[in-house]
Amino acid sequence: MKAVFVSCNQSMFEDVLNIMDDLGLRGYTGWEELMGRGSKDGEPHLGDHAWPTMNSALISVADDALAEKFLLKLKALDEENPKQGLRAFAWDVTATI
Repeated sequence: MKAVFVSCNQSMFEDVLNIMDDLGLRGYTGWEELMGRGSKDGEPHLGDHAWPTMNSALISVADDALAEKFLLKLKALDEENPKQGLRAFAWDVTATI
């Protein structure tokens, strides 16, 4: 199993949820407002007067094959919207309750 963490511009959050719905990936925990700055380029998302946009994030746990499909669709979404900012990371899940 994999835990997939997604951070993106708030304007893309609904698109991420739609991808999850299309894949049948139901469970997640989300954060509505996060600040951040990309490691390569793009504008900071700090929620202040100079940089007013914000990020949202979620984490979801899925089997390996579904997590891989999710990451591929997220990569395509990011490539369609290069200035918005989307990052996703996957970790192995070694135990759950």
